[in-house]
Amino acid sequence: MRLTWVQPEDLVGHELRQAAEDGRWDLPEVRDIAARWHAAGGHAAPPRAGASPEAPPVRLRRLAEDLLDRLAAIPSPLPEPSGWNEIVAACPAWPARGRADRVPDADPARVLGAWQGRAAGCVLGKPVEKIPREGIREIAEVTGNWPIRGWFTARGLPPETARRWPWNRRSAVNSLAENIDGIPEDDDLNFALLALAVLERHGRDFTTGNVAQMWLDELPGGRVFTAERVAYRNLLTGIEPEETATYRNPFREWIGALIRADVYGWANPGDPATAAEFAWRDARLSHTANGVYGAMFTAAMCARSLDASSVTEVVEAGLSVVPAGSRLAAAVRDAVAVAGAERDFERVVDHLHARHGHLHWVHTINNAALIAAVLVHGGGDFTASIAGAVAGGWDTDSAGATVGSIAGALNGGVPGQWSMKDRLTSSITGFDGIALGELARRTRLMAG
Repeated sequence: MRLTWVQPEDLVGHELRQAAEDGRWDLPEVRDIAARWHAAGGHAAPPRAGASPEAPPVRLRRLAEDLLDRLAAIPSPLPEPSGWNEIVAACPAWPARGRADRVPDADPARVLGAWQGRAAGCVLGKPVEKIPREGIREIAEVTGNWPIRGWFTARGLPPETARRWPWNRRSAVNSLAENIDGIPEDDDLNFALLALAVLERHGRDFTTGNVAQMWLDELPGGRVFTAERVAYRNLLTGIEPEETATYRNPFREWIGALIRADVYGWANPGDPATAAEFAWRDARLSHTANGVYGAMFTAAMCARSLDASSVTEVVEAGLSVVPAGSRLAAAVRDAVAVAGAERDFERVVDHLHARHGHLHWVHTINNAALIAAVLVHGGGDFTASIAGAVAGGWDTDSAGATVGSIAGALNGGVPGQWSMKDRLTSSITGFDGIALGELARRTRLMAG
């Protein structure tokens, strides 16, 4: 049995890739580990997958466990802390804690628009998840949906295109124009429900341990991926947070924590600082450094989206809680500059792929850069924003969901073509069949 994301012999290649990204690759001890791994027959990280197709010899697994531990003992030299006080100190524009006077309460229309936008952006991206950018464009063009202005469809799709770019098999059954019947289940929506449940059950003083217990109570291990699956495995072996984020976890800077953060922003309207702290408490269960910053960036943007008058204010709020010297901050600043100067969005995405194309398609940095670029270039236009996030070709449903939540909040709702039957499917206890209006009402009750 080949179980993705947790088998040691598959993790070494990903950890070596992480070392190349976080400044450790040029260290002699890291090069020695890489040479030893490859000499023994170990493979590099699969470019898009989480596991190799065949089980290796037992000796290779034992070597992998030893090398993972050796690599974990070598710290990154980059100025990218994971501790709360160190993160705040690394952010020269850290926002004042507390709401702005102009936002005494969360605007009901904006909170509902945020939930609607998250759902719409997620569902738009679901059927083309894992399809690269060129495939997404071909599918859209041959079905008369380029630039993307509506749901994807299999109607009119030539057989050769379908064979070349197959739909995401789990999503095509409920996220194409011809079969959408309510809002289908997705991890990008389940994690938002879990965050709401954490706040309802444990209040605003919830801990990372509360989040961990919620996962164990509500999420089967097969429903979590990458860093979350590793953290889940670590919890089951008795490892405590925040070591769950670092023990044999090469995915600790991938996108998982970013997709869990929206509700923490909506529960803190007009207060990016507190929203970022809530997201940090959640993210540190499974992520470090830029993985944590991505969650804080998103939560702060979602908090500001409930009172901002422009996407510029939103993105600035997000950047204010990201350490200025980090790779994520540099990527977002670059994306914002290019998006603001280039009228052709395809050329903006060309630039992002040229700069970040070496990263895995579910890494935090490339997806956060795309999210920021889409928001700036879209200028608040909901359709252009979620379409751009999906057409970017990385984590289509996750980027679409985050962009959708922010654009939906700014607009106080979503255009009619993106409305779905108001019924959300979920395996999270107490949420199956719930209406987005009810979620918005309960979210507003959690606001401090």
